[in-house]
Amino acid sequence: MHPRNLSINDFTYHLPDDRIAFHPLENRDDSKLLIYQQGNISHSNYKNLADHLPEKSLLVFNNTKVIAARILFTKPTGGVIEIFCLEPYGDNKEYNSIMSRKERVQWKCMIGGAGKWKEKFLVQEFGVGKVELKAELIEKLMDAFVVEFSWEPATLSFAEVIEGAGNIPLPPYIKRKPESADKARYQTIYAAHDGSVAAPTAGLHFTENVFSSLKEKNISSAFVTLHVGAGTFKPVKAVVMAQHEMHAEWMEVTLETIETLLQNLTNTIVAVGTTSLRTIESLYWIGVKILLNPGLRDLKINQWDVYDKPLAETAFSAHDALSGLICWLRKNDRKTVFTPTQILIAPDYTFRIAGALITNFHQPQSTLLLLVAAAVGENWKMIYDYALKNEFRFLSYGDGSLLFIERQTN
Repeated sequence: MHPRNLSINDFTYHLPDDRIAFHPLENRDDSKLLIYQQGNISHSNYKNLADHLPEKSLLVFNNTKVIAARILFTKPTGGVIEIFCLEPYGDNKEYNSIMSRKERVQWKCMIGGAGKWKEKFLVQEFGVGKVELKAELIEKLMDAFVVEFSWEPATLSFAEVIEGAGNIPLPPYIKRKPESADKARYQTIYAAHDGSVAAPTAGLHFTENVFSSLKEKNISSAFVTLHVGAGTFKPVKAVVMAQHEMHAEWMEVTLETIETLLQNLTNTIVAVGTTSLRTIESLYWIGVKILLNPGLRDLKINQWDVYDKPLAETAFSAHDALSGLICWLRKNDRKTVFTPTQILIAPDYTFRIAGALITNFHQPQSTLLLLVAAAVGENWKMIYDYALKNEFRFLSYGDGSLLFIERQTN
């Protein structure tokens, strides 16, 4: 069946509120780990992850960093307007450049209480040195707003300003206010590049001790960057997937990481999180696009590209695709792939790069659950039933799973 024809009603289960983790465990690696391989299920915890991975596996992590994207402005009347920063507005989507910008910047935002915004500027003061942050409503878009932020002193970067003025954007299903501990705990220990409005939650369980145990077993690591957007929480409201628009997210992968993936195709490549998986699978399809069109300039992978002609009819190996991408980067004197990807991974997708997935337990009727079903087939129901019956904690602050992918080809 073409994924366009999938009914989201076939990807649901009952998730009681008391199974949702509203707080993280005291120790990250105490989280439970469900292991699924070839129809068999067992469980352990993240401290023992290395015991369940083949030697010489390569783990691929998303090193994006969550920004304090929720900014609250109190009006002179006492009313509160919340601005949720989604992504930079304009042609420049290079996050490092945007986050280091001084004086002013424009962002695409969601606004809570937009109808109450009558003033030219909303103003917030914060910090010991009394930093003043102003917000001006520039334009209303179809699904969001353009807001220009400006601040004094103008010598500060936007990264410094939003860190002081904003709040960590906990997922909407965590029905509590952010606490001081969330600043560290809703962040992976290897987070490096500002830009996400949601954490790559599979990585929240990793500690220095886990990394040490992986190294002892000759298991290596590689890093990609995909800035997680608010669309990751967007429910699928359409009856069939053809009517659902998949969110696009910006990915950045270095030439060195792509070469590492190429060198490890004969080993088990483990995507840590759905964002890492979407990124490395997108790299394969970008390579295929380049092999079909060596003069290619637009690298974006659209929602249905991988299921439609001409990409779906090609039979390039992962080695061919990654080699083609590496050659293209060198020819064009580029050291990174920087592009949006809108790839939708759903049954019956065949994985080209990833051999296993480490991931948390996801919401019913979500694109993330579709991705899990693509990896393990109908057995996703058995996996989730096992997790519910064995007291696993669900969603972002919950426990996780190691799933060995069943539909894979190199």
